[in-house]
Amino acid sequence: MNFIYSWNADISFFHEEKEVLGFLCYNKKITGKEPAEREYIMSICNLCPRACKIERKISVKDKGNVGYCRSAMLPVISRAALHHWEEPCIAGSRGAGTVFFAGCNLSCVYCQNYEISEMRKGIEVSVERLREIYFELIAKGAHNIDLVTPTHYTHAIFQSLRDPLPVPVVYNCGGYESVHTVAFLRNKVQCWLPDLKYADSIAAARYSDAPDYFEKATAAIEQMFRQTGPYDIDSSGILRKGVLIRHLILPGQVENTKKVLEYVADTFAPGEVLFSLMRQYVPCGRAAEYPEINRPITDEEYEECESYMEELGIVDGYVQQKASSDKMFIPAFDGTGVLKREE
Repeated sequence: MNFIYSWNADISFFHEEKEVLGFLCYNKKITGKEPAEREYIMSICNLCPRACKIERKISVKDKGNVGYCRSAMLPVISRAALHHWEEPCIAGSRGAGTVFFAGCNLSCVYCQNYEISEMRKGIEVSVERLREIYFELIAKGAHNIDLVTPTHYTHAIFQSLRDPLPVPVVYNCGGYESVHTVAFLRNKVQCWLPDLKYADSIAAARYSDAPDYFEKATAAIEQMFRQTGPYDIDSSGILRKGVLIRHLILPGQVENTKKVLEYVADTFAPGEVLFSLMRQYVPCGRAAEYPEINRPITDEEYEECESYMEELGIVDGYVQQKASSDKMFIPAFDGTGVLKREE
């Protein structure tokens, strides 16, 4: 199937065409289970390319160590709700069952979720509560469980997915992943939704403190594809398995975008992966400290990138409408859906 959808964050605008992970050890505190149930957590953290190799504390309330992500091991969630502003094959007609995790292994100065990625606003929950949240979202009609910025909580997520869910699991990440962590999630994650932010190491270092971003992200994306194979969209238009690569165009970074597009075109054949060329950049976070990105992208910048995408023959995926560049599409990180409601 070859197609390009034009989409907006607002669903009403959608086009009508349809080394190892670390030393593993048992810790009852995080799971509430007995060792005989063989549930394990990671002790020395090598989850992401930062490879902090520290023993992370279990709870934010504990004394102890945290790594670059500044997160303990129990997940902190900022919002869990149906989300209608993802790509059409993720959001569908009923919404994605989106779980927004606090914290991040990147430090993107322009992050639109800065309130939770850097300020880590959210509520700590147990692994059991995390799994309950999945089923509450499914009961509301979620097409999938969409885990947003999950990398630093992979150990808890793995345990929360010990038994399969009746809907696909979407791993919605910044792309700065380790191949071994992706492999660890084989058979747990059906749909991978990685960013591919940079091909330019200078931009990656300046804006996300990750000069090796392209090397690490592309290796991880190729592992994701090895695990899922070509994407599969069902008769209702929902992604059942596969990789959807996202790229957000940054102001003044057209050449960076072109290099990303070249990588995708050179690496994947039509019908193998989906690609989303995004224009929803809005200066957020600390963008005001970087004058060159403290503005929206121009029509000319987006059109040049879109034309290059077409020239390269990338035909599976999405382009985005100008109206998506608006802070109104940033959800309220107010703890919605995190705590269990009393019956």
